[in-house]
Amino acid sequence: MKRTTDSLYTLIYHAVKRIPKGRVATYGQIARLAGLTGQARLVGYALHNLRDHVDQSVPWHRVINARGASSLPDLDAELQRRLLKTEGVAFDRRGRTDLLRFGWKK
Repeated sequence: MKRTTDSLYTLIYHAVKRIPKGRVATYGQIARLAGLTGQARLVGYALHNLRDHVDQSVPWHRVINARGASSLPDLDAELQRRLLKTEGVAFDRRGRTDLLRFGWKK
């Protein structure tokens, strides 16, 4: 059975909803949890799609790249960091967080 984009995005959103407050996960980690190993870019597409639907129940801001930084354009990256800082996630001067300290261990 072929899965639709909507059904794939739903798998991704369910995985993102599991990230606890004050923790972050990488795009690749979310892809694996959604059963989509190797599809990190699809996770990015799914999260970008949230803007069109303004779904506040998916904590999109908790997903970052494997370097511990935002992959979003400047203003969006600043919003993402601000939201994460309110949850206690710290960033260095380069805008990166320590994945060993703040990464979700799932």
